[in-house]
Amino acid sequence: MYAGRNAISWYICVGFIHISMIRKIGLILTLVSALSGQAQNMPEDYFASPFDFPLLLSANFGELRPNHFHNGIDIKTQGVVGKPVHCVADGYVSRVAVLHGGYGQVIYVAHPNGLTSVYGHVLSFAPAVQKAVRDYQYAHETFVCDLRFGPDKFPVRKGDIVAVSGNEGASAGPHLHLELRRTETNEYIDPIPYFKRYLKDTKAPVPSLVGFYPLPGKGVVDGSARRKLVPVSRLGRPMTAWGKLYTGISAKDYMDGTSNFYGVHSVTLYVDSVKVFNSTTDTVAPDENRMINAFTDFEELSRTRRLVMRSYRLPGNRLRMLHTQDDRGVIDIDEERDYHFRYVLEDNFGNHRVCSFVVRGRKQEIPVPDERRGQTLYWNRTNVVQRPGLELVVPKYHVYDDVKLHAGIREDSAGISFDYVLDAGYTPLHGYCPLSIGMRCMPVPDTTKYYVVQKWGRWRAPMGGKYENGWMRTKVRSLGTFAVALDTVAPRIVPLGRSGWKSSRSIRFRVSDAESGIASYKVYIDGKFVLFGLKKGVLVIQDKEKVRRGVPHEAEVVVTDQCGNVARERYSF
Repeated sequence: MYAGRNAISWYICVGFIHISMIRKIGLILTLVSALSGQAQNMPEDYFASPFDFPLLLSANFGELRPNHFHNGIDIKTQGVVGKPVHCVADGYVSRVAVLHGGYGQVIYVAHPNGLTSVYGHVLSFAPAVQKAVRDYQYAHETFVCDLRFGPDKFPVRKGDIVAVSGNEGASAGPHLHLELRRTETNEYIDPIPYFKRYLKDTKAPVPSLVGFYPLPGKGVVDGSARRKLVPVSRLGRPMTAWGKLYTGISAKDYMDGTSNFYGVHSVTLYVDSVKVFNSTTDTVAPDENRMINAFTDFEELSRTRRLVMRSYRLPGNRLRMLHTQDDRGVIDIDEERDYHFRYVLEDNFGNHRVCSFVVRGRKQEIPVPDERRGQTLYWNRTNVVQRPGLELVVPKYHVYDDVKLHAGIREDSAGISFDYVLDAGYTPLHGYCPLSIGMRCMPVPDTTKYYVVQKWGRWRAPMGGKYENGWMRTKVRSLGTFAVALDTVAPRIVPLGRSGWKSSRSIRFRVSDAESGIASYKVYIDGKFVLFGLKKGVLVIQDKEKVRRGVPHEAEVVVTDQCGNVARERYSF
């Protein structure tokens, strides 16, 4: 991090390439004219590398993640922060954002071809952009911001330095997250075809296991109606099956020069030479991201963290990258013979691997499924679940298939509300669902002190909420156990490394809240607001130059939680 800060200082002192007024006006006119049209065919060298060193990836586009696809490529930065990030094409800075999680610090550049390049987890922006961000942060006394700009504010040329690489936000190590988006629709598209000449890949994807999924009441595999996951190494012996089923596969891709593994770009399944299924990850719309939970085996992911791509389209799964016939990927094993399955796994560079196995049709008894009791949630209509003191609305398309929901009530004589158990097994929700819970008692009259909590054993997660006529109302994006909780305790503030503040000016505070969660914070030094960022539970000073060496100072830290409880501490140094 120290090296990265020195890099920033160097770039600020030296300055970035100055764009003359004539060049600036000409570039603006070019951009406005080009952006008025749609993306056109691009020459192979339209996009340049964002770095002046060879590219190695730590993640590719479409890689499977919990609740979302990886929407860009992660480029290694040689294990350090502070590398200059070059703009990949002519354009203008259309947006910058500073967040606690996610991208951390991110800059967007709109290009005349109708695409926008996005650079995430950066340590800082180009000086002029950085100044605009800082001016906003100090004017509004906030770390988090999201600023939009027109074509005339910050025009840039291909190769200009737009940022310095970092490790900000939800990042596990120094790297640059690079995206390409369609400017008008905000759809994510795979950057690799545009940067392929900077990468080397001669390695084919490698499968690890295949899943067999009999349809309930309609099929069996090896005499069982339960799903069966089989390592590829054990597929030499034919599986036996009867009735309707579908399959899935778990696989990873690899590239030259690194031990990292990646998502598989294209998966195609043939049964007896007939194409049954294909997934090709070229583009993902923002609303499609959570549909990954319908594409993968959500139960297996929840239980073991293993990601299995199902060669099947659930009724409510609208992912455009999935291609099946009318049977949605279901295979009917209705003859006593060998059915020849063949998976073809392919990456962006044409490397492919074939995984073949046999399913032997053998008549077997198909058991009647044990129907789960409860209310049916229909995937293609709005569902309302009501119990005494509870209402849950599951909108249309928020589950991917019809599923049974059991809504139970657990009484607690000391509880502000009952505990409500909303159990639909391993069922993901596509989006937020309105949830209302009735209050049984109110130990304190201040209604802002209550919030909805989700429980899982000893684990607790605040779900927010607002009081309204005896009810707490919020929105939830997963099912489980919910109740109303009370928070009257202020957050906790702990100074870190206080003895070194005077010499290093590296002022930090650990902040936490055990109940409703932290909502906001501010730090004042000598009565003036000084910018701090919240990074992994620690408030870190962003502008050390605001603190003079050798002079006594007094810091005041104010932290507020989601229920309005305020912690205020003062420290002299």
